[in-house]
Amino acid sequence: MQAKFAEPETPFAVERALVGAHPAIVKLRALIERVAPTEVTVLITGESGTGKEVVAQAIHTLSPRSLQPFVPVNCAAIPHDLLESEMFGHERGAFTGAAGSRHGLLATADRGTIFLDEIGEMPNGLQAKLLRVLEDGVVRPVGADRATRVNVRVIAASNVDLAEAVAKGAFREDLFYRLQVVPIVIAPVRERRSDIPLLTEHFLERIRGHTPGREIAISREAMVALWSYDWPGNVRELENMVERLAILCEGSIIDTSILPENLVAGARPARAPIAVKLSDGGVNLNNLVRELEGRLINDALRQTGGNKQAAARLLGLKRTTFSAKLRRCGVIAPAALDDGEED
Repeated sequence: MQAKFAEPETPFAVERALVGAHPAIVKLRALIERVAPTEVTVLITGESGTGKEVVAQAIHTLSPRSLQPFVPVNCAAIPHDLLESEMFGHERGAFTGAAGSRHGLLATADRGTIFLDEIGEMPNGLQAKLLRVLEDGVVRPVGADRATRVNVRVIAASNVDLAEAVAKGAFREDLFYRLQVVPIVIAPVRERRSDIPLLTEHFLERIRGHTPGREIAISREAMVALWSYDWPGNVRELENMVERLAILCEGSIIDTSILPENLVAGARPARAPIAVKLSDGGVNLNNLVRELEGRLINDALRQTGGNKQAAARLLGLKRTTFSAKLRRCGVIAPAALDDGEED
């Protein structure tokens, strides 16, 4: 098992699963490779569609448990009155309809990894039972008079702020700290916009692989439109859009004629203005300045069709200064949308 973990192809597999060159995604891959060989509990946070399960799967694949089960559980998709039985199993006759005994998902993941997505949706009583598993490694099925021991690594994920949920009494504080031994935060697509061309090409490459003989590409103008959009559904939404465009494309080039109206117009879902109220805790001025710069750079590049020199003129900046700010904000991949000039 250790030999499998040490295969040189392993890092490449992670790069294929987590596509991107933005510093945020590069740091994410490095963190995954560092935490994977350990047994620590991991809490992954990020907006819906950012790839939390992909990260969990990568951690499992790179771990010494890789030959054992990886069991994903969506805590929000299972009714609360069934979640305990699904997680911990039950004995025959434990409740109406329990015609036989059943192993739970924690037992199924024994010696492997269980991924608890949307952990914030777990009922408070069940949170206490999960804490017991994390601390003692024992599982008590519903209706059982004895517990069984399991050896399972827990990776949890949430698209809501669990610290805020703790403050509101909606999530157990002790479980929160037990889960986030290593916290991993995944940046939304709009904060690593430079990866949009790379992700788009990745999805197109996969489509080409599924349809041999069909060469399909995307025009520069269409790529600018994809890059200009904020993608509230993140990577999942972008992937679905690329698949949709590939189906609707009658030729070999995806152009703006088949893009949805909001993408063609460069429209974005409404974003709240940067309104800052200085509290006792203060603010991170550098982050606020970077966010404002990123928005203005995005708008200037969208307005000029990706022409960096023209965008720099719109913002009253030297070309070199504009390029430096562009790279710092991670707005766009230089090789994907450029005006052909050197920085």
